[in-house]
Amino acid sequence: MEALSDLNTFAKILTAKGYNGYFHTQGAYAGKLKDSIGDYLADNRKNSGGVPNQELFITGYLLWAGEDKPRVECCMRVKYLNGKFFLHKMEVARKDQFGGVLKQSELANLSVITAPGAKEAIAMVSDTPKRKAVPKGKGFRH
Repeated sequence: MEALSDLNTFAKILTAKGYNGYFHTQGAYAGKLKDSIGDYLADNRKNSGGVPNQELFITGYLLWAGEDKPRVECCMRVKYLNGKFFLHKMEVARKDQFGGVLKQSELANLSVITAPGAKEAIAMVSDTPKRKAVPKGKGFRH
């Protein structure tokens, strides 16, 4: 499903889905989603005088509990065409404190509308807690 959106709409939809942290566009331009993309576009136009890259890489943390804890990172690949944005791929990875990948998921053929919410993206790479088995004879008696 293809959905082309201007920057305001693109950022508003993803922010409503829980992508409300800080991001980097093209490895720099830290800020909230709209600010990060907007700063990249403004700087690119000013310094290069040309058309910005047609594919943007937007990265950020979806879950951060400290440097010594696992974290969840998100990388969105966004096509930028004629002032419109199209989310077409998302990679979500849970990494250990050293940056090693513990679990990852890649979603393709997305749109800003069909992208999972941040909580769903985190759940895709999180371990599901296992229920402890109750030893025989230790359960409830009726």
